Amino acid sequence: MKTLFLTAFLISASLVSKAQNSKHMETTKQDSAAITQALETYYFKGLYEGDIDALKKIFNPGTLLFGDVKGQPYAKALDMYLDGVKNRQSPKDSGKPFKGTIYSVEVINSIAMVKANVKMYDFSYDQFLSFHKIDNRWMIVNKMITDVAK
Repeated sequence: MKTLFLTAFLISASLVSKAQNSKHMETTKQDSAAITQALETYYFKGLYEGDIDALKKIFNPGTLLFGDVKGQPYAKALDMYLDGVKNRQSPKDSGKPFKGTIYSVEVINSIAMVKANVKMYDFSYDQFLSFHKIDNRWMIVNKMITDVAK
């Protein structure tokens, strides 16, 4: 009788575990899709058009930006970064090529890391974008870039 009970318990525990893993995988897919959509709608479009309002929808107000551009250290708070975007000619208005590419999206619970590339003006920037799900919205909380020669 103990063997029968133990076998039934193990089988039911296994089924519950599979159901939980399946739900987790589905949630991760939904979150990855939401992050991808936000990047395309707000981030890439905002960069291309110089649309500060679009960028504010994806960046958390406390976001910090770090990296290097042409080998020089780069560090800015979000307000300083947005001011630079606002006061430069947008890639759209410059007529120069622009392309945003997402290489990967990794989600763990309420955090995510995106590896992406943005080609604009005469630059190609590889980027790591850290996301956090805040009030049910995925927002960039840290941006790291490096200028890569391609």
